[in-house]
Amino acid sequence: MRLVAALGFAILAGCASTGEERDPRDPFEGFNRGVYKFNETFDEYLARPVARTYVKVLHDEIRNRIANFFSNLADPFIGVNNVLQGKFEDGFNDFVRFAFNSTIGLLGIHDVASDWGYEKHNEDFGQTFGRWGVGTGPYLMLPILSSSTLRDTAGLAVDWTFDPLSDVRPINLRNSLVVLRGVNLRAELLDASRLLEEAALDKYVFQRDAYFQRRNSLVHDGRPPREKLE
Repeated sequence: MRLVAALGFAILAGCASTGEERDPRDPFEGFNRGVYKFNETFDEYLARPVARTYVKVLHDEIRNRIANFFSNLADPFIGVNNVLQGKFEDGFNDFVRFAFNSTIGLLGIHDVASDWGYEKHNEDFGQTFGRWGVGTGPYLMLPILSSSTLRDTAGLAVDWTFDPLSDVRPINLRNSLVVLRGVNLRAELLDASRLLEEAALDKYVFQRDAYFQRRNSLVHDGRPPREKLE
């Protein structure tokens, strides 16, 4: 309830008009800025301190093994997305990665597949929708989860539906694994967030533009079409 209340105040605070020209990709900027402020507060007082403690307590090799384990769980669904996008060779590569890492790599804690030349891919259902021609839709700032768009949020819902951790029982173990995955991911982004703090005059705009650029690149496998000049 406290998180909900804090989010409500943040949204109200962010809805005030700045009088600046709005980005047409971000029609809900006031709302999004409110959620962004909430996320910053959450990150400052909880997520970032936990991630820093995690880095200090666990050796780099252990953190890498944990990251490999969660990365391996994602490979079959990355493969499914590659197949749905018509990239059958890449999809086969992903399934082979999962087979090798789950067996010889001891449930994925060792990434032997990369050592053998099987490249790690980055695909999700948001990217698949993009390859199918679905437009990005408006920019959305999600509580805790950060930047998204209407299309990517729909894709995220599908990703969560097939998340292998959702079937883990007992519930306490599932929740612990979800939290561990989140903390590990936040720890991997500590350097990136430090650069954001140092580089951006308006961190919200910087993050929004960087998100659109990165997702466009991912959807088109690093070869996005040239933007039309008006």
